[in-house]
Amino acid sequence: MKKLILSLVFLFGVIIGKAQLTVGQIAPEISLIDKDGNTVTLSSLKGKVVLVDFWASWCGPCKATLPAVVKLYNKFKDQGFDVLGVSLDTDKSAWLRTAKEYKLPYTLVNDAGSNAATDYGVYAIPTSFLVDKTGKIIAIDNDGRPLALSKKIKKALQ
Repeated sequence: MKKLILSLVFLFGVIIGKAQLTVGQIAPEISLIDKDGNTVTLSSLKGKVVLVDFWASWCGPCKATLPAVVKLYNKFKDQGFDVLGVSLDTDKSAWLRTAKEYKLPYTLVNDAGSNAATDYGVYAIPTSFLVDKTGKIIAIDNDGRPLALSKKIKKALQ
């Protein structure tokens, strides 16, 4: 129940706070802490095609998409593709447990107490933003079907 209330408060705040970004816009900088306590920035991945994937361990639809995100990562990682998994969990142990359970091999950061989801206008999860090598958003997945982005990733890597 607590997670549901927190989720609703978060979503309500995002909806009234900012509209979601659109294709063609420059992706806002993300500067968040990874599981080891290191700061990771989106700009440090410039030059790569990056899928910024907002998710949480308590989100069933998010967990259902994680295998597809891993599949995309494994398919394109050697060609200049990366995933920045942005967890909205407030419970670090739940976030790390889910990452271990699903064997998430890509960069994972946590947005608890930060503003990345708000800056991106994320109003529901899972939501992902495909960012090209220059930092521009080239696709948005609000449907929780990341494999549908495969053709766009392949094109952006050329």
